[in-house]
Amino acid sequence: MACSSNWWRAPVYFTVSVLLAFLAISTALRSLPRDNSLPTKTTIAPLLLDASSALRKSGFNIIATLLQITPEIFISSPHSTIFAIPDSSIANASHTSWLLKHLFQYHASPLQLSMKDLLKKHRGSCFPTLFHGKNVALTKVDEKERVVEINHVLVSHPDIFLNGPLTIHGVLGPFTSMDPRYVNQGWDHIQAPICDSNLSLVSEAIDTKNVVEWTHVIRLLSSKGFVSFAIGLNSVLDGILYDKMKLNSVTVFAPPEFSFVASASSLLEKIVRFHILPRKLTYMELASLPANATLSTLAPDHDLEISKALNITQELMINQVKIVAPNMFESKKFVIHGISQAFKLDELPNTSR
Repeated sequence: MACSSNWWRAPVYFTVSVLLAFLAISTALRSLPRDNSLPTKTTIAPLLLDASSALRKSGFNIIATLLQITPEIFISSPHSTIFAIPDSSIANASHTSWLLKHLFQYHASPLQLSMKDLLKKHRGSCFPTLFHGKNVALTKVDEKERVVEINHVLVSHPDIFLNGPLTIHGVLGPFTSMDPRYVNQGWDHIQAPICDSNLSLVSEAIDTKNVVEWTHVIRLLSSKGFVSFAIGLNSVLDGILYDKMKLNSVTVFAPPEFSFVASASSLLEKIVRFHILPRKLTYMELASLPANATLSTLAPDHDLEISKALNITQELMINQVKIVAPNMFESKKFVIHGISQAFKLDELPNTSR
């Protein structure tokens, strides 16, 4: 009877076993050469064994196993803090191995942060993770009650492991929600808070499904030869996101040559913004506007103007520049039009070529 009562555990254990094996193989094949100054799996084996044992005692069996199989996911600096995700949040995951790897990296920090250290920080403090410079933020700190929440997730098992360079806490759930359906559409699958250069919270994570897919825009521009403009947009994107983070649709006018990428950052950002409207307008919608109608751009106080070519076709032009590839790319959130050359700012006569 005891054996039959546990029949439901078999599918879960099988799924987790396959997941761990696949993840381990994938990580081993894709891992980059390690920094020789960092601890290796061999040198920290006893520490990993003790840490895994502590995790299992607290019920975090999957992270315990991963820490022994692929510690490089969580440890890439002399000091590390791991925030262990509950088994229930992983066992039934349908993510690919690389998505899971990103998720685990977002739950590890190159800093050593005990519960005592976390409680000393103020609400709104950010700290880095191992995933592509993405930060997490302290959204609740109550030193008296010894309560800490990160990205609104409770640190439910503080100080599971404190030994040498490694600190481990258990958390009530993942710091971010990920939907693999949106990855192929260019949305950022790790929804992280926006933090400034002083690691202070600027804005909490927003649902990227409802905003412009900037990564997708940049990739499309690059794939069709608009590389210099894509580079310019990518280099000023942080500034655009800072004050336009909830922008849900745009129109991009992409020139084939964009020589301003070497310009000073403030000038480059102004010119890039001058080529973007804060709403989506297809070619047909633009053509329906009257001549001399103005179009607000992301550059404050700098508008574009609808103009018509003085010929029999009356073809549409913007600031006297031809749209040579209308509706080149279009989604629900954006449309990209190819133009014959970059727009010229009147106050900057030397910005045109």
